[in-house]
Amino acid sequence: MKKVKKTILVTMIIAAVSLTACINRTVPGRDNSKKTKGTVNAVKTEEPKDDTLRFSVLGDVHGNAGKLDKAIKDLYSINDNMDAMILNGDNVDEGLEKQYDAVQGILNKDSKLLPKTIIKNIGNHDYFDYAKGQNSQKDVEHFINLYLNFSGEKSVYHDTWIKNYHFISLGSESGNTKELGAVNATLSDKQLDWLKEKLAEKQEKGKPIFVFLHQHLSTSIKGWNGVVQKDKLTKILSQYPEVVLFTSHTHVLLSIDNVKLKQPFTTVHTGAVHYGIEPNGYKIKRLYDESQGLYVEVKNNKVTIKGRDFAKKSWVFSKDIN
Repeated sequence: MKKVKKTILVTMIIAAVSLTACINRTVPGRDNSKKTKGTVNAVKTEEPKDDTLRFSVLGDVHGNAGKLDKAIKDLYSINDNMDAMILNGDNVDEGLEKQYDAVQGILNKDSKLLPKTIIKNIGNHDYFDYAKGQNSQKDVEHFINLYLNFSGEKSVYHDTWIKNYHFISLGSESGNTKELGAVNATLSDKQLDWLKEKLAEKQEKGKPIFVFLHQHLSTSIKGWNGVVQKDKLTKILSQYPEVVLFTSHTHVLLSIDNVKLKQPFTTVHTGAVHYGIEPNGYKIKRLYDESQGLYVEVKNNKVTIKGRDFAKKSWVFSKDIN
């Protein structure tokens, strides 16, 4: 009797072992990836990282909502995945709340066509109210506050990082006063010291630093000064050949000659959205059918700048900066 019980027990153990082996056996055609609870099923794969930086620079919109709308749509047709758009001053023709509202209205309407980052810089027309004449200090503060509300910034000069590239915006701290004149930019020593610190921040040799200022350092239009502290600013920027300085203000039509290399830094004129200008000495010809701006790509620190004619939906030039 004991032998019979022992035989039955052995048989049951063998059967249990065989059944377990059968269950765990890999069967062709069956999903064998399922594991017990607590076991990682698969290794997650990351999407390939896009290191190319893409942005546009638009100067001198002057509150022209229609042309801004066309420029945004044209840029979206070129690239629907840009990282930033920079409005480089003279966003409005006068620093009036209703004009800022009109420009912001277009940005809101076209929000799905725009990159998440929009940098808004100050220009000389953002200090204008034609009904007032020249500004007092109180007027200057009023116009700055309107700009700050529009831009979301805390100062007329500010900076940000995009895809590990530094974007530094400078801005005139006054405008349209008896002392300064109507159009020139004035940069305080405090702003220039701030610029020195920002240029040195995480600086890498050969890595471009993008600097923006509405007013120019030099122009083909005779009699236009641009920046009161031009010499000081040029000296600071000259310590960094990686700087690419974008300026607007003159409305001069785009050409490849607007990109000037090795000064020792690079300067780039942005063209104008509202209208273009053909200079001839002290005379200028305004071309209201024109609307222009820039499209920029950066890959492995190589910068390609393209001039765009939004009215004709065509390229004006393409220039590489090594």
